[in-house]
Amino acid sequence: MKTAFRALILATITLLLAACATSSQESVWIDVRTEAEYSEDHIDGDNNIPLASIDTDMIASQYGKDAEINLYCRSGNRAGQAKEILEAAGFTNVNNVGGIDDVRELRNIARSSAAN
Repeated sequence: MKTAFRALILATITLLLAACATSSQESVWIDVRTEAEYSEDHIDGDNNIPLASIDTDMIASQYGKDAEINLYCRSGNRAGQAKEILEAAGFTNVNNVGGIDDVRELRNIARSSAAN
């Protein structure tokens, strides 16, 4: 049952991301785990902005408040908190994509792309 629910969530997220793909701007992927967690294992090319260090002004100046921002962490909890922070600051297209393993599955990224 848990696997089916996860598959349903990932399918829904995939559809949402596909709907946003018509945007001329690429999606932003932000890992909100700690720097230590990121250094142990991360997805190459994704930004690391730990939840405790979220600076909405910096993110707005770098990506804009309308950019598609996809947040993830270990389980999705901190990504949810980061989503609330960004939306409270006026960001309009923020997604909690769950945990890092969910992102790898969603984006078809092998674990070998993690940090060495």
